[in-house]
Amino acid sequence: MREFIVEADGGSRGNPGPAGYGAVVSDAATGETLREVAEYIGVATNNVAEYRGLLAGLRAAHELDPAATVHVRMDSKLVIEQMSGRWKIKHPDMKPLAAQAARVFPPGRVTYEWMPREQNKHADRLANEAMDAGARGEQWSESTSTAELDAAPSGTPEATGSAHGDATGSAHGDADTRAAKAVASPGWAPADMGAPATFVLLRHGETPLTPQKRFSGSGGTDPSLSDAGRDQAERAAAMLARRGTIQAIVSSPLARTRETAGIVADRLGLDVSIEDGLRETDFGAWEGLTFAEVRERHPDDLNAWLASPDVEPTGGGESFAATGARLAATRDKLVAAYAGRTVLLVTHVTPIKTLVRLALGAPPESLFRMELSAASLSVVAYYADGNASVRLLNDTSHLR
Repeated sequence: MREFIVEADGGSRGNPGPAGYGAVVSDAATGETLREVAEYIGVATNNVAEYRGLLAGLRAAHELDPAATVHVRMDSKLVIEQMSGRWKIKHPDMKPLAAQAARVFPPGRVTYEWMPREQNKHADRLANEAMDAGARGEQWSESTSTAELDAAPSGTPEATGSAHGDATGSAHGDADTRAAKAVASPGWAPADMGAPATFVLLRHGETPLTPQKRFSGSGGTDPSLSDAGRDQAERAAAMLARRGTIQAIVSSPLARTRETAGIVADRLGLDVSIEDGLRETDFGAWEGLTFAEVRERHPDDLNAWLASPDVEPTGGGESFAATGARLAATRDKLVAAYAGRTVLLVTHVTPIKTLVRLALGAPPESLFRMELSAASLSVVAYYADGNASVRLLNDTSHLR
């Protein structure tokens, strides 16, 4: 079953006064914006405009998939509390709108959450665009909207820590820096680039080496999942099944990723394709060692490796520069093969961080400033114009 996020808002310039609403429907798993709706509604109050935005957002979600579940997020405490059934609806203008909203989806398939106003920028900008259009005597048009660009954050949280292949701990952060509407002219008119190739990046579940934070690349013992790792994979599979957005599964050839991918594939009813380019870095003589053990045994080699992406681990492993070139070629191959589709890539720490680094245009040293938990999810979307958007990093909510 698919899950949508609906963010809605409404405003009135006068309360009552010239009013409009805006609503955004996005995919809960990937963060992809699926629909934008907005309308100038004439003279109305703020609360009526907010309810009109909610109703329009729910109807847009229903058009996309009437069998979906929906999580509504709004900065109107009144609407959220009333639709959740905790506050009574007394105003005669709002009662029929609330009743209509409650009938769009069956009871129990819609949940409500209040959020601060500063987090509802996308829907707020759509509402203002609609009111601006109304003031000009025009209709709002999705094709000329820049609300998503205007609402995009100027920066993203930095997840800090060390990065040593599969010998990593956890960090938290996500970025929705989507470039879904490119600048096509001096008037900032967006270009229609079509649906992106969306890669949902799943790090494999734990192996016996993971809790010990040991280097575990493609040149070591190729461990299988532990009991904890299999449980993590099952939890990830259950969450992805609820989202219902994955259309294909591609896995690294190593045992821990193939096992993780197989668990997810069984739940989703999909086959697994193997892509050698998604394998983990070869850490040479460091395979199976902790960072402290490498520091003790090969201090000069370790320092050189930390200082330059061109340096290989002791014993002829793979440099981060070589890994980056491999992942860039693999990315291009998969983007071409899965254009417009949502694909689960089951892989490892370094490949995921490398894909994120390349999408952001970040320097090689950024690899040491990201950490990824076992069975975490990250999402990167790739557009037809060559732009990429990091939508999620190290999500572990399904494991809690």
